[in-house]
Amino acid sequence: MSFYENLVLQTQMNYSRYRGVYAAGKTPVKMSQRKPVPYEEQVCEFVRQVREAECVVVGGASGLSAAGGGDFYYGDTPSFRKYFGKFGDKYGFKGAFDGMYRGFPTREEHWGYMATFLNTTLSAPVREPYLELDKILKGKDFHILTTNQDTQFIKLYKEEQVSEIQGDHRFFQCSKCCHDGTWDAVGPVEEMIRAMGEGTSIPTDLIPHCPKCGGEAFPWVRGYGNFLQGRKYDGEYQKISRYIQEHKDKKLLFLELGVGRLTPMFIQEPFWNLTASLENAYYISVNREYDFLPEQIEEKGFCILGDIGRVLKDVNARMKGEAADHE
Repeated sequence: MSFYENLVLQTQMNYSRYRGVYAAGKTPVKMSQRKPVPYEEQVCEFVRQVREAECVVVGGASGLSAAGGGDFYYGDTPSFRKYFGKFGDKYGFKGAFDGMYRGFPTREEHWGYMATFLNTTLSAPVREPYLELDKILKGKDFHILTTNQDTQFIKLYKEEQVSEIQGDHRFFQCSKCCHDGTWDAVGPVEEMIRAMGEGTSIPTDLIPHCPKCGGEAFPWVRGYGNFLQGRKYDGEYQKISRYIQEHKDKKLLFLELGVGRLTPMFIQEPFWNLTASLENAYYISVNREYDFLPEQIEEKGFCILGDIGRVLKDVNARMKGEAADHE
């Protein structure tokens, strides 16, 4: 087991023990009572920490994509209507994830919805918050850890710079996990979308199947299927583990963006633990709803409560302003 996966498993045990606390949108960890400084000072400190950091580990979660318009997962939003309106009208779905857990009358209809879901993220341009983050990271040594499966980071960076520990919409796996392998989903999804047209189901012969056992394929993603935790999965954890272990003695900034209460065990709590244990580590989180800063690391971090897109844009503006002042 890799170093970072072991951290995740430890925090998962904590999550299981206090499931009711997390479900209520809280945390069992003792929080700092320190009052936050004004927003402008937070932005200045954000800039200072980025400039002084020798390495940056970004933890990108669902709130980061939501800040750029990818907010169709959990509610009946305008973006949900734009991409999933025909299914919402037909079945009464109230968010894209709602449809992932519903039963469909036929497999052709199921795959019509599945193809729509995957195509919506695979064909999406890089969202504005990601572009702002990219500007902030320019010239820095960094690694991306993400629970997002929507391929936003991988559209910007090389595979070795990104650890996708909850899967990736670009790949299929066997739904029965009959073998330890994944294969391309992009081409088949495009073909399904073309064949479906304005309807809600695909032709039977386009339902993807496992090349080994002939069973149905399934997206290589955690959350609503038999997620394959094999070589590829282990490789994603190995990347983030190597990066942290190789840079653990440097000035390491852990930047957490958009972690919700469903998955604090993958990014948030491991970042807290690492910040506490590594002498030169520092922690910053940006979140629209939660400003959780553990008491244990209150002298080594801070939280910004606000829209992630706006915060990253303001940080960029500050960095540009400071650079201009020094010219």
